[in-house]
Amino acid sequence: MDLIQRFLKYVSYDTQSDTETGLTPSTPGQIIFARALEEELKTIGLDEVQLDSNGYLTATLPANCSKEVPVIGFIAHMDTSPDMSGKKVQPRIVRSYDGRDILLDEREGVYLQPSQFPELLHYIGHDLIVTNGKTLLGADDKAGIAEIISAMVYLKEHPEIKHGKIRICFTPDEEIGKGADLFDVKAFGAEWAYTVDGGEAGELEYENFNAAIAKISFKGLNVHPGSAKHKLINSIRLANQFITMIPRWETPEHTEEYEGFYHLTEVKGTVEETTLTYLIRDHDRFRFESRKKEMGHMVRKINAEFGPDTASLEVTDQYYNMKEKIEPVMHIVDLAYKSMEEVGVIPKIVPVRGGTDGAKLSYKGLPCPNIFAGGVNFHGRYEFIPISSMDKATAVIVKIAEKVAE
Repeated sequence: MDLIQRFLKYVSYDTQSDTETGLTPSTPGQIIFARALEEELKTIGLDEVQLDSNGYLTATLPANCSKEVPVIGFIAHMDTSPDMSGKKVQPRIVRSYDGRDILLDEREGVYLQPSQFPELLHYIGHDLIVTNGKTLLGADDKAGIAEIISAMVYLKEHPEIKHGKIRICFTPDEEIGKGADLFDVKAFGAEWAYTVDGGEAGELEYENFNAAIAKISFKGLNVHPGSAKHKLINSIRLANQFITMIPRWETPEHTEEYEGFYHLTEVKGTVEETTLTYLIRDHDRFRFESRKKEMGHMVRKINAEFGPDTASLEVTDQYYNMKEKIEPVMHIVDLAYKSMEEVGVIPKIVPVRGGTDGAKLSYKGLPCPNIFAGGVNFHGRYEFIPISSMDKATAVIVKIAEKVAE
């Protein structure tokens, strides 16, 4: 089975994660996929293939050189985003893309258009894998899984390429921020690792957002609207007042690169009680902490106007910027950079405007930069991946293994 066959097979598994179940993995499709991968890893001849009860799948490619070489790892996640359906994914290969609009769904009139997604024009002449306009594709991160496995097969078939011991792990529930929660770093046994979970070819990332989730609850008082004067307190209106206090330019749609934001993701409400859910994001730790304090200040302003305990705030930190843990071992980033150059990929060091398993893993003692998997427009019907980018990602993994042994 080649790289593309693997990828097309993997995206057929419905592995959306789910924040509501409280289970690990959060959905049964992930463990079904993990078992299929477990059998494949055994078939291709990897050692120490283990699938634990939480859905973490690990395996080893033994060293084939005599000298002592650091143990490294490669990691990807099995789940797809809950943002859009990953059920019955029907990918299609567009051969030698010509730069025009790509029809995804004729019935609904869904097109993948360079006018909307100008990055398409980077891939004129390339073969692209696209969706049918009804689901996401799943390149995030089944492309990473296909690339890691294909790289391991290539190394086994080319023993002249010397490498040390390589560990791989496929994790559940990365898309809901839990992919590294039950990852056993000690048992994994690598000195450092790379998540293969980035976007376009060449991306190399060792910085990510500091992240928190905030839930703000508003208590109202419901009486009959016909006799409500000076009595009724509408919690929905209180929540709306709070929303307008958030700086409008500090939201995802108005920020880029190192700019942080507040992101309103959910509103649930009645007159009696309303809850807002916000994501708080910033690369800078000081500004991140300031954002949390500012949200607390806004809650106090609501309470000062409408009475104590009208509004309450619960903030939970999710992950931190891995830069703090990577900078002391920057040689692992330099190694990936040079590996990309040697296989003809132009490296692009960019900050992650989000998080990866590598962020939490770095704080658990496994430094873990992120390298590209090749996909574009993750989490929706316009997701696509150039086949050439997948080939390059596989080549980078092989080259990293080779250079570590050098």
